[in-house]
Amino acid sequence: MKSTRHIQALTLVELLVALTVTAILLSAVATLAFAMTSASQISDDVLSKQAQLRHTSLRISNLLQTCLLVCAAPGNDIAVWRADTNGDGRINLNELVYVERGDGLDRVRISDFDASETLLVTLAELKLSGTKAALLAGHDSRSAIFLSTCKNVQFDFDVAPPYTRFVTVAFDLTQDNTDYRYEICAALRSWAGHFLDDTGGALVSDDD
Repeated sequence: MKSTRHIQALTLVELLVALTVTAILLSAVATLAFAMTSASQISDDVLSKQAQLRHTSLRISNLLQTCLLVCAAPGNDIAVWRADTNGDGRINLNELVYVERGDGLDRVRISDFDASETLLVTLAELKLSGTKAALLAGHDSRSAIFLSTCKNVQFDFDVAPPYTRFVTVAFDLTQDNTDYRYEICAALRSWAGHFLDDTGGALVSDDD
């Protein structure tokens, strides 16, 4: 005697329920994958900007702490006498560094000049807004951008150059869609006020 087995197929309702559950699971997996990818991208962006921030803080602080004078602040720049390399008591072009924030106040960059450039530059010239452009156009120079995605960069001084002894470089940095305010503060440990004449408009070694 043969036994008969009845094979029962899925009903339409059961099939629809199964498809719905599968779609929900796939949607959850896709959402989780997207969230993990976004978190990874945000983390990478934050880590990259934090690395830039540390590098910028180190370089700018070291430059200002060891420089002789903050000579002037024409336009959107700070003109810094980095060191009296040849010991002549005067500002040579290869001893000059510009800290720049750009016309849009959206970067922190430094520019300096070739080591062989020994042209003498006066304090009076450095106060003029057109001096930097003329120097960059006529002499070999190099630039290094430390922060290219910042905004609202501000330079603050305890007193006006060249008597400045304390400098603050402040800026906003966007991380995870939020703006954070940062400050780099530096005191001039090597300030050489003895180079200035009584008026502060020139150096005592005939810088006029």
